[in-house]
Amino acid sequence: MDLSIVIPAYEERMKIARDVEAAAAFLKRNDFTGEVIVVDDGSKDDTAEVASNTTVAPGVRVEVIRYEEHRGKGYAVREGMKHSSGEHVMFADSGSCVPYDDSLQGLDLLKYGTCDIAHGSRKMTGCNIEKGQSLYRRICSKMFHWFIIYDMKIPAEFTDTQCGFKIYKGDVARELYGECITDGFTFDIEIIMRAQREGYRIKEFPIDWTCDRDSRLSPTRSSWSVLSELLTIRRVMSKK
Repeated sequence: MDLSIVIPAYEERMKIARDVEAAAAFLKRNDFTGEVIVVDDGSKDDTAEVASNTTVAPGVRVEVIRYEEHRGKGYAVREGMKHSSGEHVMFADSGSCVPYDDSLQGLDLLKYGTCDIAHGSRKMTGCNIEKGQSLYRRICSKMFHWFIIYDMKIPAEFTDTQCGFKIYKGDVARELYGECITDGFTFDIEIIMRAQREGYRIKEFPIDWTCDRDSRLSPTRSSWSVLSELLTIRRVMSKK
């Protein structure tokens, strides 16, 4: 199988059908053998049912994973990676913020041996931002970026660690996510730190991006949990 696409979702009944359709159409358009894996992170609405009932072109496998308890985005992506079987694996946030065709740049980086992990970035030269974040979220993003560089020692060359559009060599993804412990939004940081420790190469590529103002991440409500996760990651990784 060429490509597995993992879509983590939490109460996304209004978006998830469009997400599944776009992912499946991308696979067919590029003659990829592949699968779309939707992970319903304990939604109280009918996200999983809508995803299961979405019609896609023949030949594209759609799997919907659902569990009752809301665990967090990191847990959802981890579950999707565990169930993947593609030579390459990607995850994409719900909401179709990035055109799936943009992943072709990242896939080329992997296929030609430039890197083992390709991150979409909203902050590189060549990006096209259709609708940006609010001023408040931009400030929070800059503060977060400063913290992970100076406290977590993430290389400053990574311009956009939290972009929800990342592609991996399949075996690399399943290895790293199999070790990951972070259930919440900062799992990306843990994965980067584990990848660096294992010597895996990470490259970024520019994307077209439209901000989804209906995001499930609230900087105000999530600040303490994010900080707690980062401190846990730092403690766990320092013991290795």
